Amino acid sequence: MLNRHELLEKHGWLLTTAILVVVAIGGIVEIAPLFYLESTIEKVEGVRPYSPLEQKGRNIYIREGCYLCHSQQVRPLRDEVERYGHYSLAAESMYDHPFQWGSKRTGPDLARVGGKYSDDWHRQHMIDPRSLVPESVMPPYKFLAEKHLDYEHIEADLKALRAVGVPYTDEMIENAKADIHTQLDPFADDYDAFMARYPKAQVRDFDGDPRNVTEMDALIAYMQILGTMVDFETYKAEENYR
Repeated sequence: MLNRHELLEKHGWLLTTAILVVVAIGGIVEIAPLFYLESTIEKVEGVRPYSPLEQKGRNIYIREGCYLCHSQQVRPLRDEVERYGHYSLAAESMYDHPFQWGSKRTGPDLARVGGKYSDDWHRQHMIDPRSLVPESVMPPYKFLAEKHLDYEHIEADLKALRAVGVPYTDEMIENAKADIHTQLDPFADDYDAFMARYPKAQVRDFDGDPRNVTEMDALIAYMQILGTMVDFETYKAEENYR
């Protein structure tokens, strides 16, 4: 009985057939559920699509290659959780196209950076990283504070994201340009409607220059929302209850 494997080893065509059968069965087991499951990601309360300003900031983050030195994934390991906070949930990046998990940490992980530092800190850090972190090897990004944010095609950006599953509504897309200005002005007439569309969004001037809408505004707005959408105290309580 134990020597029957020799039959496969001595007949290449039989071994190939057996391999194909095993791979086919494994493939069916892994792929078939995807045809009837709406989503393989557990939905978590609080996770929402990025606001137009946050989304533009995310685009800048990707454009400048920030993901090459900063990951956005806290692993479920004790040292990571103690340093960065609750481990990352799949739902937190369910609307990220592409996701920014990363694989290298020349700089610290940014999955929980939202609210950790002030807007002024982020602005100064972008202008001159070593003025705040002497050992930093990060290049300066002073030009972001001087470059006007181009959001002429923001509606098209949101429509493209909706096509791949991000639940932007017609109302969100219609108000996209106005929402960029609203997020920079806590006294805007459309403030309440904006907050209804994007709960927990932070509304204020981010770069210290209320006269201009800059790329620095967008990038800081994006970084300040990272890790803040989910109430992890409530999540942990519900997880323990289950």
